[in-house]
Amino acid sequence: MNKQPYVPSVDLVDLLLDAICVVDKQGCFVFVSAACERIFGYTPEEMLGRNMIELVFPEDRARTLQAASEIMAGTSKPSFENRYVRKDGQIVHIMWSARWSADDQLRIAVAHDISERKHSETMQAALYAISEAAHLAKDLPGLFKKVHSILGELLPAINFSVALYDEQNDQLDFPYHIDEQHQAPAPHKRDAPTLSAEIIRSGQTLLRSAETLATLPKHVQSIDCSSLYWLGVPLTSHNGTIGALVVQSYTHGERYTDKDKELLQFVSTQVASSIERQQMLTRLQFMAQYDALTHLPNRALLHDRMHTALARAHRVQTQLSVLFLDLDKFKQVNDTFGHATGDLLLQMVANRLKQCIRESDTVARLGGDEFVILIEDFHSPDHALLIAEKIRVALNQPFELDGQSHTILPSIGVAFYPQHGDDAQQLLNHADNAMYIAKKNGGNCFQVTLEPNSR
Repeated sequence: MNKQPYVPSVDLVDLLLDAICVVDKQGCFVFVSAACERIFGYTPEEMLGRNMIELVFPEDRARTLQAASEIMAGTSKPSFENRYVRKDGQIVHIMWSARWSADDQLRIAVAHDISERKHSETMQAALYAISEAAHLAKDLPGLFKKVHSILGELLPAINFSVALYDEQNDQLDFPYHIDEQHQAPAPHKRDAPTLSAEIIRSGQTLLRSAETLATLPKHVQSIDCSSLYWLGVPLTSHNGTIGALVVQSYTHGERYTDKDKELLQFVSTQVASSIERQQMLTRLQFMAQYDALTHLPNRALLHDRMHTALARAHRVQTQLSVLFLDLDKFKQVNDTFGHATGDLLLQMVANRLKQCIRESDTVARLGGDEFVILIEDFHSPDHALLIAEKIRVALNQPFELDGQSHTILPSIGVAFYPQHGDDAQQLLNHADNAMYIAKKNGGNCFQVTLEPNSR
């Protein structure tokens, strides 16, 4: 007995996890299975009669129409991928297996949702890129810009900020801030009523939106926030919370999910590690080049700048001058009032010296109470002598320390390039000798070196 072939019912088709879509020559849906609602968010009734291209992600429409033309010409497409826009605005990635039925003049296709796979692939690639960027970053601004670019491929991140907290000065700054509506917030304290400061205080991830507002503490609910969706995660190191990564959205179509929170939390661990490395390198570089007490360039950095300045002066035929400065009777301050007072005095002297020169010039501390001033790019020796006198007058003003007035007078030696030497050590030696002559003459004056050019 011959059995009749089994013909599946529509109800059975509707049990399939993949969606079956049938469109006519004009591209309009004439049949969709129940799975379409799970994948695309529209009921079958909402899809029937609608042109399929309207649901395709705009950037994918041209190649989708090209693929449709090829299918209707007889080319089978067993694994064509494109993106659709769900009814709720989310993007779904679809793999299509499609062919053309010449007898029915219909295009028949099966849609398989590969969004999870695509998301995992994109996440893996992006996280690797972020990890690589964090380890290879030469500076923090470059790292923040790269991370912003990568995050923009994974979640709504047009508006992205990095907040860093300086615990020593109790100050929260925003070294990276891209926002379509607002400029970077002004630096503020940890106890300020801002969402970024709340993350620093709590060390916890914070997602603020209309949906989550009621679940947040009362003091967080009252913090002013102009964005519809605000997501911030802490940057955590072994020293505690050092900052925060923040994304925010001003449109209903760009909201944040738990997956976005997890992603941003992973990114924050990579960024926090990189920030710590960069800060450590900055500290080491500072220690190698700057005086710890006055924060002025030290001997090594002074020599580097002098070599660069001499090469420039030789190339453009200008002069430069070196002023060697010693504080008369500074030892008496240390012996009488203690080293703490002496250190404070040196810091105040350093500040006054910096106020006497241009930004292009250099004040360095060699050690003890010895300072060197490098003056560049002038054509008359009078310029350097005027600065020497300006320094003398500035240091003649009393220093108020611990309620007491102290007067410290300078002895200054002056040497010029090219008159007194054509390398750094020659100029420093001549300026040093001139300083001792000034000191022997009673101090509180400057002396131009009397040594002839020894070249």
